[in-house]
Order: sequence, then C-alpha cells, then structure tokens
Amino acid sequence: MKKAYGLGLLTVLFWSTSATAFKITLQYLDVLQLLLYAIITAIIILGSFLLISKRFMKVFRLKKKEYLFCMILGVMNPFLYYWMAVKAYDLLPAQIAQPINYTWVIMLTLLSVPLLKQSLGKVQIFATLTCYSGVVVLSYRSSAYSGPDINYFGIFLAFSCTIIWALYWIYNVQSHQDTIVNIFLNFIFSIPFIALACGLFSSFKVQDIRGLMGCAWIGSFELGFAFITWISALKLSHGTHKIANLIFLTPFISLIFIHMVLGEDIVLQTYIGLFLIIAGIFLEKYGQAITEHNRCSP
Repeated sequence: MKKAYGLGLLTVLFWSTSATAFKITLQYLDVLQLLLYAIITAIIILGSFLLISKRFMKVFRLKKKEYLFCMILGVMNPFLYYWMAVKAYDLLPAQIAQPINYTWVIMLTLLSVPLLKQSLGKVQIFATLTCYSGVVVLSYRSSAYSGPDINYFGIFLAFSCTIIWALYWIYNVQSHQDTIVNIFLNFIFSIPFIALACGLFSSFKVQDIRGLMGCAWIGSFELGFAFITWISALKLSHGTHKIANLIFLTPFISLIFIHMVLGEDIVLQTYIGLFLIIAGIFLEKYGQAITEHNRCSP
C-alpha cells in the first residue's frame, strides 16, 4: 500500500505542475503546436512502457470495432479536450482555469444520469450547486476588482471541456482492454486530427527550442508518466478511493507553482472559489455515504 501511495503522490506532483507548464510553453508555441508535440512525447513514453512491460503486442489484438471505438475516444481526448483546455489556459490566468477544470467530477455525475441511468439525489444536487457556485465566484469580477482580467470565452472553454472529459471516461469504462493500451491508441489515433488542425490553423515550425522543452515536460508529466503512475497506484491499492482522495491535493499544490513560478498573485476569490469547488466534489463523492451511515447509526 505504501508503494501505491508513493505513486499516487508522485502523480499528484506531476499534475500539479501542468497549469504552470501550459502557461510557460504557450509563450513559445501556440495551442495546436503544444498539443501536437506533447502528444508525440506521450506516445513515445506510453509505447516504451508497453514494450518494457511486454504488453505492446496487445495493441494489435483488438477487434475492428474496438479500434474504431479507440479512434472516436481519441478524437474526444486528447484532441478536442486538450485543444479546448489548453486554449482556456491561453486565455485565462492559471489560477482560474485550473480549478474550473476540476469540476469534471461533478459533470461526470450529471452526465451519468441520462447516459448510465443513474439517479441524482439531494446530496448530489447540493454538491453540484456548491461546486458550480465556486465557478461563479472565480468568474465574477466587480468594478472594484483589481486582479487579472477575465476572458469569458476562456471560462466557456474551461467549463465545456469538462463535458468532453466526463464523456470520455464514461465511454472509456465500457472497454475491457488494458487501460494503458487504450490510452496509447487514443493518442495514436488523435495524431492525424491534431496534425490536420495544426496544418490548417497553425504551423509545424518551432521558433524557440524552449517550446519543445515545455512540450516534452507536458507530454511526460501531464500525460505519459502521469497516466502510468496513476493507473499503477490504483491497481496496487486495496481501496481505490484511498488513492483517489489524493487528487484533492492537486489544485492546492498547483496554486503554489502558479504563484512561485508564474508570479501570479493569488487573489481571495481564487481561494473561495477553489474551496467551494473542492467542497462540492467532496460532497459528491462522500455525501451520500455519510447520509446513509447516519441513518443506520443508532
């Protein structure tokens, strides 16, 4: 279990650098260039891991329908999801884009109602209202506000990409294949779409090597190694919820990097909004269980 916690904490540290890495890399590359070269890096890492773990041949053992399914999911993530998410980081201060991104947990619950025929109880409704009130707090700026400017199209993108991320995982769980193999194929199938978009709306030419260095970091620690360590941590744990709880640390550690590296002054609204979002996610995950426990208690 110690190894599982170690890998889980390592993943949290990886993901905590993502917002900062996005903002720095976007100084040298545009969104599509960043996405293309980061995904290529992730493919190399995931492919190498499958080779080392002697699982690479699983890539060629899927049925035609499964390959088509992987391609559709690859269009959703990483292509559409990261295009929208990274663009949101391009338009917004990192301290705003990053917390909004974490509302995907609530979006997953909401979409599970029509797609998986799950019910939505009072606790989940309250959790949803709490979480999205945090988004409102992050987004609202009064005339007296003197902090960073808000681009509301960026808010829209940050919120909308949570829908794609939630849909991706809802449909991804329907596959019974090796998770790393699935993610590797999603990334492989996304490359033609990303390359086409890059050719149409951007270019493949990199002016500054620091852009590629940023892509290497993002491809390694937001995507490649992070997926490997997180999935490994979940497999090694006796209860996945114990490891999943570590994810609550990510946005708070991320704010440290955002302040120390990017130099963003973290305003009070960010802390309040983030607290409401995390509180909503916590209620969604554990509120119903706590309610049931109290009912059963003498």
